[in-house]
Amino acid sequence: MSSELQISPAIHDPQGQEKQQQAAGVGILLQIMMLVLSFVLGHVLRRHKFYYLPEASASLLIGLIVGGLANISNTETSIRTWFNFHDEFFFLFLLPPIIFQSGFSLQPKPFFSNFGAIVTFSVLGTFVASMVTGLLVYLGGLMFLMYRLPLVECLMFGSLISATDPVTVLSIFQELGSDVNLYALVFGESVLNDAMAISLYRTMSLVRSHSSGQNFFMVIVRFLETFVGSMSAGVGVGFTSALLFKYAGLDVDNLQNLECCLFVLFPYFSYMLAEGLSLSGIVSILFTGIVMKHYTYSNLSANSQRFVSAFFHLISSLAETFVFIYMGFDIAMEKHSWSHLGFIFFSILFIVIARAANVFGCGYLVNLARPAHRKIPMTHQKALWYSGLRGAMAFALALQSVHDLPEGHGQTIFTATTAIVVLTVLLIGGSTGTMLEALEVVGDSHDTSLGDGFEVVNSRYMTSYDDDEDTPSGSGFRTKLREFHKSAASFTELDKNYLTPFFTSNNGDYDDEDNIEQHHEERIPFTRRGNLNNRG
Repeated sequence: MSSELQISPAIHDPQGQEKQQQAAGVGILLQIMMLVLSFVLGHVLRRHKFYYLPEASASLLIGLIVGGLANISNTETSIRTWFNFHDEFFFLFLLPPIIFQSGFSLQPKPFFSNFGAIVTFSVLGTFVASMVTGLLVYLGGLMFLMYRLPLVECLMFGSLISATDPVTVLSIFQELGSDVNLYALVFGESVLNDAMAISLYRTMSLVRSHSSGQNFFMVIVRFLETFVGSMSAGVGVGFTSALLFKYAGLDVDNLQNLECCLFVLFPYFSYMLAEGLSLSGIVSILFTGIVMKHYTYSNLSANSQRFVSAFFHLISSLAETFVFIYMGFDIAMEKHSWSHLGFIFFSILFIVIARAANVFGCGYLVNLARPAHRKIPMTHQKALWYSGLRGAMAFALALQSVHDLPEGHGQTIFTATTAIVVLTVLLIGGSTGTMLEALEVVGDSHDTSLGDGFEVVNSRYMTSYDDDEDTPSGSGFRTKLREFHKSAASFTELDKNYLTPFFTSNNGDYDDEDNIEQHHEERIPFTRRGNLNNRG
């Protein structure tokens, strides 16, 4: 009886319901209009090769302008209800397709041939950057240079602000052409970096809530438990899907719809499985994407391959464009604490220092372990350092910190992160093309300076290493690859001789897979946060 009394006012208030429906319609219409404007503007910018305003920056600006107009209008309250940046919506609906597509679009040969360097930059480097940033912010507070925060909260800030989003750099690589190894380093580091940053942030948040019984060793154990457990869940789901599609006999015309539906559901199953086990869904769905592309994809029929490639490209493009608009709109309408400008200024300085410690320190370690012909040039390290823009991941984690931390502390971190995201996306993003051309790591002129074993990412799609090429450079690369295989346990040989024959019908034939890949890339632009023709 009491429940009926509680819901009866809502039932007998048709005028209120009508206003809510109208507000919802206006909010959704506004979102669609901004998405259309962003895609059209991005196309115009790319067509005229205007790199000073990347599409990511244009989308953010559109959100800022519309949010600012809504903020000063009488419609702020009603529209805000349908356009708030909810971190749950971001992590559950917008981020999974973006992260899955990042793993799904990885080219296996350049990625795995640089796997050691990518893991070093993304795991060790992100840990170093987080610790350096957190400790410098803490010391800055002790020296009264900036707003003082407890050490654990400083480390939480260091973790969330270490999440990079180099969409602008990778987009320019696509347009102007780049060394494929540099592309693999920047792209691979950015992909694993997000997973590392989220795991570090959650670990530090857990330490803060159980600070009495934690020590440094247990923090490391908890982080490894989360990261390795999430990776195992993602790989396990990916392998399960490969076996299902190999033996279920779904690759026939009348079962294509079922085949595509099952393929689309597996990534989200991986994400929710990890979240349900208190692990990281982002790490899990990333590795599910890598495994499903490498094994499950080849078990699909040709029509289903074309469909799922187009589908995930479409979903990730919409999600990423919407994230930047969404972020700009919320920045304009959110209440910020601008009373601690010193915290913002020194935070920007400290993340630049931490990024340098990450890239150049890890680059030195990687070069120590590599033979002379595989060392990472200093120009490539500078490009990797400059590509460390902050984006949606840092913003979402900062928004989450508002709920995780005391009111003043969380708001200060959120305001500083907002300023850093806007600065890096708008200012640094706009100067990226000039910077990369000054380093001579992009453009047609770079083609003639490539050494043995290097290839170029052209304006249409990214090429891969060609082991069967009969040219001297191809022969030289085969020799280098053999040396690389001898120096460590070769995942490539294990994959070719055992994993690929077991999980697919290709019998380890990489060339067939590469031909299929190129065949589809000629029809579907190579995209994602990184592989974006639709992002700038």
